[in-house]
Amino acid sequence: MRKAAFVRLTEEQRIELARQLERDALTGRQRRRLQILLLADQDQTDEQIVQATGASASTVERIRKRFAREGLEPAVTEKPRSGAPPKLDGKQEALIVALACSDAPEGHAQWSARLLANRVVEMEIVESISESSVRRLLKKTRSSRGRSGRGASRR
Repeated sequence: MRKAAFVRLTEEQRIELARQLERDALTGRQRRRLQILLLADQDQTDEQIVQATGASASTVERIRKRFAREGLEPAVTEKPRSGAPPKLDGKQEALIVALACSDAPEGHAQWSARLLANRVVEMEIVESISESSVRRLLKKTRSSRGRSGRGASRR
């Protein structure tokens, strides 16, 4: 099978990629990209690279093509991903968590996600927020509205 994109690294590029693999704290994706390029430079087949790195065949092909078209830096770095920007900033998140850790409103044993969402909008912390967003935020912070310690360390 003929390859559409060949990887030929300079000696400096090889040394730099090897150094990054040894010393830098890398994400799994970054590490895999570096390994793919180094193995491709050693004339390994896509199948051999897939076996060695655990990447899919399409990933190996995509990294090769990106290197051939755009060069080393774009081939090893993440492209920005699409998606909605975060709805809450750190201050807003902290205020919601603090509210969840406070005493529940009169007539309620504890805060519910619906109560929190409504109160946060009333207090004008945010313009609007869904119950599920509040739930995800509290889950992310490992907050527990049901425990007496409210998630704080007892030490």
